[in-house]
Amino acid sequence: MTLNDKVAIITGAASGIGKATSLVFAREGAKVLCADINADGAEATARQIADTGGEAASFKVDVAEEPQVQAMVADAVSRWGRLDTIYNNAGIGTFGPVTQMSVEDWDRMHSINLRGVFLGTKHAIPEMLKTGGGAIVNTASDAGLMGTPMLSAYCATKGGVVMFTKATAVEWAAMGVRINCVCPGVIRTPILDPMLEMAKAAGATPEQVWERMGKTHPIGRVGEASEVAEAVAFLASDRASFITGVALPVDGGLAGGFAPRESAFGAE
Repeated sequence: MTLNDKVAIITGAASGIGKATSLVFAREGAKVLCADINADGAEATARQIADTGGEAASFKVDVAEEPQVQAMVADAVSRWGRLDTIYNNAGIGTFGPVTQMSVEDWDRMHSINLRGVFLGTKHAIPEMLKTGGGAIVNTASDAGLMGTPMLSAYCATKGGVVMFTKATAVEWAAMGVRINCVCPGVIRTPILDPMLEMAKAAGATPEQVWERMGKTHPIGRVGEASEVAEAVAFLASDRASFITGVALPVDGGLAGGFAPRESAFGAE
């Protein structure tokens, strides 16, 4: 098991990529603190891990609030005596033209998507240094590598995550802390539910939406949360011991290739 006896915190663990990663980490032997603002969802993930023989606990956290992030890190350390990795994954998205975006929506997205990564990193590193180092993985996005229409605030936050990852990676590499991020393409997770509802209102079925979004990827389909989770587990493991400062696309070739551009509502 590649993460045997590692202690990990995973934010956004109630659903989607965070839940899938929690399950993969537990399968690979890690002790997992499943953290989310959705306390019931985080507890359900931890319970699922326990039911399959793994070791996990849950913690309710708003990653935009520093005292709560500090308490989350302290909880993991008090339970298991150390912290080896944190996956700063919690995030939100807002879809629409920049001219219709409120300042409140802009600020909320930055506080969760970007400040949350900063706070998790800030408070995890001192605990990792106590045991000789560790691994941090952040969730960025293909939207942090290239401009995407109707996602201006999301692109801004995820581009920030990419550069924050690179800067902190070189800052702490000599101290034994590796810091990387994953850049998913379109992944079948609840964060896209609002887009599915908009498409439904325009007369498209969810199946049609997934098919159309899949065609934007050279590989020909959208991704699954478990596929991102496997990449995160690799970056957190000792198998990636010489990898730091990387923004790894997990996107079926979307960021680096060419495919016909379609929207959820039809060809553009």
